[in-house]
This record gives sequence, C-alpha cells and structure tokens, in this order.
Amino acid sequence: MTATTEWPVKLTAGWLREQYLSGTLDPEEVIREVIRRAERDKDMNIWIEPPAEAQIAPYLAALRELNPQEHPLWGVPFAVKDNIDVKGLPTTAACPEFAYQPEADAAVVARLVAAGAIPVGKSNLDQFATGLVGVRSPYGETHNALRPEYISGGSSAGSAVAVARGQAVFSLGTDTAGSGRVPAALNGLVGFKPSLGAWPVRGVVPACASLDCVTVFAHNLEEAITVDRAARGFDAADPWSRSVKREAAALPGKLLVPEAPLDFYGPHADEYRRAWERAEAAVQALGLPIERVDCTLFSEAAAILYDGPWVAERWADLAGFVESHCEAVLPVTESILSSGAAERHTASSLFQAMHRLQQYKRETELLLQDAVLILPTCGGTWTREQVAANPVGANSDMGRYTNHCNLLDLSAVAIPAGEAAEGLPFGITLFALADSEHLLAGAGARLLAEGHMPEEDGERAGSAAGNEAQFLAERQTPESEGSVGTSGTAGAAEADVGEDVGTGTGAATGAITGAASGAESPNPGMVILAVCGLHMRGFPLEKQMLEHGARFWQEARTAACYELVKLPTEPAKPGLLRQVAGGSAIELELWQMPVESLGAFAELIPAPLGLGRVALADGREVTGFICEGYAAAGAENVTAYGGWRYLPAE
Repeated sequence: MTATTEWPVKLTAGWLREQYLSGTLDPEEVIREVIRRAERDKDMNIWIEPPAEAQIAPYLAALRELNPQEHPLWGVPFAVKDNIDVKGLPTTAACPEFAYQPEADAAVVARLVAAGAIPVGKSNLDQFATGLVGVRSPYGETHNALRPEYISGGSSAGSAVAVARGQAVFSLGTDTAGSGRVPAALNGLVGFKPSLGAWPVRGVVPACASLDCVTVFAHNLEEAITVDRAARGFDAADPWSRSVKREAAALPGKLLVPEAPLDFYGPHADEYRRAWERAEAAVQALGLPIERVDCTLFSEAAAILYDGPWVAERWADLAGFVESHCEAVLPVTESILSSGAAERHTASSLFQAMHRLQQYKRETELLLQDAVLILPTCGGTWTREQVAANPVGANSDMGRYTNHCNLLDLSAVAIPAGEAAEGLPFGITLFALADSEHLLAGAGARLLAEGHMPEEDGERAGSAAGNEAQFLAERQTPESEGSVGTSGTAGAAEADVGEDVGTGTGAATGAITGAASGAESPNPGMVILAVCGLHMRGFPLEKQMLEHGARFWQEARTAACYELVKLPTEPAKPGLLRQVAGGSAIELELWQMPVESLGAFAELIPAPLGLGRVALADGREVTGFICEGYAAAGAENVTAYGGWRYLPAE
C-alpha cells in the first residue's frame, strides 16, 4: 500500500478492484486490515469464528492461479453467516453443542470462491436463525453498527454489521422471514433476497427448508447484483434448487404502495412514520405510475408463518437435537421451536393453510404483474434493553412488513432511504414476483442513482453529520490518524460522508454513485466516457481504462433508440448503433477520463468502432463508443439482452 493511499471506512469491490489492478494494494494487505478491524470491534459480538490469517491463507494462495481480469470478485473478502458451511470452520448455528465440521463448502460459498472471493470468517446470528433482532446468541448480542445500544436486526446480525463496519465487502445471510432484509435496514445497507431456489441452499442449516434463501448484504445495489451473478444457478444436488434466470434490469410498469396508513412501533415510531412519508414522496417523484393497493393480503399471508403450521417445519428439522440438548438452547429459542409440536398442527391444519396460501399466491401474482410493491423494511426498532424486556413481542414487530415474502414466493431488495432518527437508518423494501427480479434491479437503481431517496430531516442534519464524523474517527487506521481515508486521487472519507460521491476512488461505486451525490458533471479536467462492452468493469479491457487514468463514475442507460450487435471478432466486441426509428435502451457505464488521455485512448480503438456522441436515457449526451452502420450486416443482434454484461457465457 502506498503512503498516499489510506483505507476507506466502507470497503467495496469497486474500490478494491481499482487498488488491485493499479498495483496499489494486494489481497494480503486487505486481509490484515480486515483482521485489525475485527479485533477493534470484538466487543460488538460480530463474529463466531473471526478472521484469522491461518484460516484465510489457502484462499490467498489460490488467488495466484486466478486471473483478476476474468474474476469479478477476485480478492474480495466476505463474511458467512454461521449456519452456512465453510470447509475448515465449524458450523454452529449459534449453538456450540450443535457444532459440526462440514466436509465441503456450501454450494453458494463454493461458487463465490470460484469467482475469486475470500471467506474471512463465520458471523454471529440469532440461534438457529430464529429471530429478527440479533440478540439471541450465546456468543453475545450483536451491536448495531451505528448505535450500539440498539439492536442490529437478525437473524443475520453479524453478517450485516461486518459489512457496515468495514470488515467485509459483502456478506452472506439467510432469509426465511426477513433475516436478510431487517439487518440491512437497521445498518444502512442493501439486502438482496433472491427468489426461492435461485441460489442453492445445499450446505445451509435449515430454518424452514421450503422457505429458506441465502442472501447478500452490500453497500450498494450493483455489488449485490455482482454477487448474485456468481451465486445464481441450478444445483442438481439441491432438492430445493430451481432455474430462475436473471433478465436485464428494467423498470416496472407501475409501483404499488399501501392505500391504508401503516402501523409503526418502538421508541421511534413517530420518526419512522415521518421517514416513511418522505420515502413515499420520493417514490412518487420517480414519475412512474403509482397505484395504491389494499395490503391486507400480505399481512394475512404473513400470519401463516408463525401462527400456522410452518413453525412445525422448523421443529421437524431440529426436534431431535432440542429434545436431547434442551440446556444448550436459549429459552426463548426453545419456546419458539417447540411450539411446532403443538397439537393444533395437524395434517388437516397444514393442508388448510396450504390451500389458503395458494389463494394468496394467485392474488399476489395478479397484483404484481409488471409491478413492484414498496413497503418499509421495518416499522421501527428497539434498544437491546427493550428487547430483553419483551423478547417475543419486539421480535414479532420486526417482521411486520417482511414475513409474507417467502411464503408468497417473492423476490425482494431492501435499500437505504435516509434516517428515521439520528444514527438510525431507515430503509424500504421492493418486492416483485419470482420471475421479475429484473424489475427490482431497475426500480432500485432508479431510486438510488437519481438521488430520490430522502436525507435526514434538516433539524437533524447537523447532529447527524457530527455523529457520522465521530463514527468515521472511531474507524481510522493507526496510520491515518488525523486524516480519515484520503486516497491519492480523491477523498475517500468525503465519499463516505456524502454517500458515495462516485469518483470511483471513494468508499463505494456502482448504482449509488455519481448522480446520487448530485455529481452531474465530471471533475475538472475530466471527460465523461460511455463504455458498453469489453472496457466495463470485470472485462478484459478494463485495464486500458485504468492505464489511461480513467475512473468508474456511474451506471447509466442509453436513450431507447439503440441496437447492440455482437461483432464477429476475436474476442467478440459490442457495437452500439443509433436507430432512426425504434431501438431500445442499453445498459452501459460512465467513466471519467483525463482530457489529455482521450486522444491516446482513441487511437487504440479499431474500426468499425470509434468515439462519438451517445444519448442517455436522462437526456444527456456524452462521449462514448459507437459503431459504424455497415458492421451490422455481419453481426448478431443482441439488443434483447439489454446490455453486454447479460449475454450468455460462451
């Protein structure tokens, strides 16, 4: 690491990739910093198996055999919830007596390792993934990343806080009733929950096997989707796996919001209500059609999860262990699990619930056709002390707007939406049908990239800024004391405080960068350059961009007047052709390149490609790659994929 580069507060894949490809950092240095941060925060009870050099060393050695240009997660550290198997580490599900040594990685872990990611440790959770609060663990209550007296959310507590505290770039959680979304909201993260079966669950300790999903926490939507690309896919050895193809991101035909006032709870109920009102106004400002709907359907479906026979599914998997190790299970966890043995859970009641749920599913399918439903992720929060006084009631409240999701076979993404109170992030969740995850990506990116999500109340802005400054100060490295996170080319601390300024050198990149900070113009001396293929991040010619001083700025889409063709070259190259009539919007990336480098860069571009003006969906025109029209005659038209990144692998 050079003397002029210092660690950002939030670690992101985009920032790490720039450091790696420029030779500024190597993965060994990153792991040492991760270990240092984990030791700094050890009293927050984030880890069950914390990052350790000996355990991580084999993954570092394996990276030497992988080409970073071909592996989008090369050298990226991630945390794994300790109900997901990692070979060489015990799986405890937050119950020491339950621990076992897995013979292999969970399927999803193996896929991420193959993409170059590094599992650094096993994170804390509500025991047996039973809880949404993050305090039900014999390994200690996981503290909220910003306000330690408050709950972190669960059950994927440690996974979320590890990312929020800069100890991992992303993390794996699991989600049955909201465990991959509630901790995201309470710690200011993105939490993506794929459709049931889209990611394999082989190697995951089941909570409700028919409803369980592996999920990802990240600082931005783009990096969550990058993880999704690596993790997604059918697994023939997993009986719950199914093929759910991800389509190119697109906007829904309409957004659905509740027609009736929502209920809020906890010590900040009023602040949460106002935060939802601000978020709802931001959603309406998108300009997409809005429809107010009766959400009774979703609350009735949610009630089935714990009031109905699905709690017996948990008991079916864990009854033998709990009955023979009663003293090893936390009392609140045991009472919830053993409720699955109640006499009311008969075969008849199960089928009655299944038939009722099937009706709810059909109504949901009709309601959500080409639509995205938006709800608060949480309607409030609690201090850890308040949860101790009311463990079941407080936990139940946290699932009010999440429990319906998996029962109805929906996909979901939780995204940040300002603050409810000082240091307490507020978030909303977007829900779509299982085959409509691309609508979540499109709507989520629009909400975040265009800066529509509200900031905190003006009356709190000053104190919130002070709180964030204190938070940053607590997370400085010893080497950077006195000047937090300044890189050689841009202020990483400034990027963090300003929610991702988007120069590509700050603490985060992707869909939340650039426009989200109001940065509609390039930095002085820089020109915006639109790239649509091999020069994008993760592709072979990204290195040319970096060699010419370019930095990723933001994702974008062209105006709906282009075709994308696959030129018959070796390797195949994209050709972007503007149409007189018709055409589609094509996803691309906007980079900032020094003006003095543009000429030398242009000389490297072979015919029929060149630089010209590209019209964007938001009305701007920028310099970018275009293709001469004659080339279309011998090229494959791949416009339907929506972007070069979505073409099937050859």
